[in-house]
Amino acid sequence: MSKLPNVTTSIFTVMSKMAAEHNAINLSQGFPNFPVDERLTEIISRLSVEDVHQYTPMSGYPPLLAKIATLVKSSYNRNILPETEILVTAGATQAIFTILLALLKPNDEVIILDPSYDCYEAPILLSQAKPMRVSLNDDYTPNWNTITSAFSDKTKMIIINNPHNPTGKILNESDLKNLEILLEKNPNVLLLSDEVYEYITFEQKHISTHTRIKLLDRCITVSSFGKSFHVTGWKIGYLVAPEYLMKEIKKVHQFLVFSVNSICQVAVSEYLDLVDINEISPFYQEKRDYFRSLLKSSRFQLMPCEGTYFQVVSYANISNENDVDFCKRLITDYGVAAIPISTFYADGKDLKLIRFCFAKDNQTLEEAARRLETI
Repeated sequence: MSKLPNVTTSIFTVMSKMAAEHNAINLSQGFPNFPVDERLTEIISRLSVEDVHQYTPMSGYPPLLAKIATLVKSSYNRNILPETEILVTAGATQAIFTILLALLKPNDEVIILDPSYDCYEAPILLSQAKPMRVSLNDDYTPNWNTITSAFSDKTKMIIINNPHNPTGKILNESDLKNLEILLEKNPNVLLLSDEVYEYITFEQKHISTHTRIKLLDRCITVSSFGKSFHVTGWKIGYLVAPEYLMKEIKKVHQFLVFSVNSICQVAVSEYLDLVDINEISPFYQEKRDYFRSLLKSSRFQLMPCEGTYFQVVSYANISNENDVDFCKRLITDYGVAAIPISTFYADGKDLKLIRFCFAKDNQTLEEAARRLETI
C-alpha cells in the first residue's frame, strides 16, 4: 500500500519530458542554461585532483560553515554559530524534508500557503502530520485573517516561501509584522522559511526572517547555493536554526545523507571569497526586464515579478482552456514549455496563469518570445 497514494509525477517532470519529446524550448523547469562563472569552474577543475573527495563532517565543511555565518552576518546583520546553528544540505529540498521529518509528529498540522511549491506536502504526510492548505489572495498577498483562522491547537508549523515560487511575490514589512503577531499568539508554533531566492530580488527588496528578532528562536531558514550561483545540479544548500531545533534536525540528517558531497562544499567555500553576492540581483533583473520587453508585443498579460527568476503571465485573452491543457498545447503547437499555476494549489484553482523561467541565455529567450508572439 502506498504511503503517498495521491502523489504522482511532478508537473516539472511532465512538462520537461513533453518539451524534450516535441523539441520545445523549455521555460518550465527552473534551471539556467547559461555558463557557470568561470571562477567557479576553475576552482572545481583544480579541486578535482586534490584531496577533497572523502566525507566532510556531518554538519558541513568547517570553513564553509564559517563563511555561511559571515554571509548571514553581512547580508542580514545576524550572528549565528557555525558549529551549532548551521547545516549544509543536499539542496533545499533535502533541507525541507529533513526539517519536517525531524520536527513533526503524527496529527500535527502544518499551514501551507497556496500556490505552493510541491516539495512541502510529501514529508508532512510521511510524518503522519496534516497539511493545511490556505490560499493566498488572487494577487498573491497573504490574507492574514484566513491564515489566522486556519490555526488550531494542533498547529505545529507554518511554512512561508519568500521570495515566492511560483509567483515571484515578496512579503512586505506589514506581512512580517502580521506573521510576528500571529506567532506571538501561538507560542508553540514553529516557522519554516523557504528563502532559496533570497538573492534574486528586484525593486521590492527581500526581508529575511534572519532580520526578525521576534522570530529567531523558533524559525528554521532554508537557503540554496544552487539557486544563487546558477548550479542547480550541484544540489547544495543550507539551513539555519536555533540549537535546540538543530539537534533534532541533525538526528535525521545523519541517517538521510550524513554529509553533503565534499568537492562542492570546498568549491563553494573558496568561491565565497571571490564572488560579490550583491551582483546576483542586478544580473537577473536584466534578464527579467529583457524577457518582459520581448513579451510586450504578445497577447500575454505580464504579472508583477518582484523576485525569483520566474515570470507569471495570464493567457485569459487568448484561450478559455484550463491551464494544464493550455500548457500542453503550448508545447505541441508552439514549441514552448511553461508550468500551469493551478498545479501549485491543493484544489487546482485555475486563474488562467502560467509560469515561465527566464534564467536562460538571451538567444533562448528571444526565440521563445518569437514563438509566443505567433499565438
